[in-house]
Amino acid sequence: MARQSGYDRHITIFSPEGRLHQVEYAFQAVKKNQNMTSVALRGDDCVVAVTQKKVPDKLMEKDFVTHLYNITPNIGCLMTGISPDARALVFKAREKASKFKDKNGYEIPVHYLALKLANVGQVYTQHAYMRPYGVNAMLFSIDDEKGPSLFQVDPAGNYFGYKACAAGTKDQEAQNALEKVIKKKIAFTESETIQQAIGCLQAVMGMDFKPSDIEVGLVSKSKKGFYRLSEEEIDAALTAIAEKDS
Repeated sequence: MARQSGYDRHITIFSPEGRLHQVEYAFQAVKKNQNMTSVALRGDDCVVAVTQKKVPDKLMEKDFVTHLYNITPNIGCLMTGISPDARALVFKAREKASKFKDKNGYEIPVHYLALKLANVGQVYTQHAYMRPYGVNAMLFSIDDEKGPSLFQVDPAGNYFGYKACAAGTKDQEAQNALEKVIKKKIAFTESETIQQAIGCLQAVMGMDFKPSDIEVGLVSKSKKGFYRLSEEEIDAALTAIAEKDS
């Protein structure tokens, strides 16, 4: 119906049902562009983000394929969707974080950065000469006041705080799996949170990962700043999960 009547031609035109079809298509770009799924889980003293790592070409250097970014030394970001859009949004986020620190003398709080990025996304749903970013951003940090914090920003400019969140191709299945993890009411220590997050993504994808198949980002009270797990550390976590299941 939308195609025939032309309501999806322009981003600024509402359909009679009150929908913005181009914005909805941006959500589909997040789901379908890379064919990958990401999850993030907030623990008692840390936040863990896990995503699939797919190298599209055998000749490519695998180190150049990443969806984990530093916005500041302490704020990590996991981007799911169109990679060039992700890079553009990361550079915008870094600029906003840098200006905030210059002006105020302390690092931007993660909830305020999420708000600023959501504002950018919302403006891009209002102007006909722009298109929304086809990415979903998960921002996480150990906040000075609130402790472990996890926020998600979508292409429409929504932003919310989460205990656990998911994005990408199988986001709905991942959200259902994460709900079960949260309901367990176990002590989410750093190692337990890493294992639960990886185990959740494994269950959703229905496969056993090799260390090179995934990327794991972490912010923790025990480590300074945003930290990427090495393949050896991921391998240790995968081994622990396999031992638990056996």
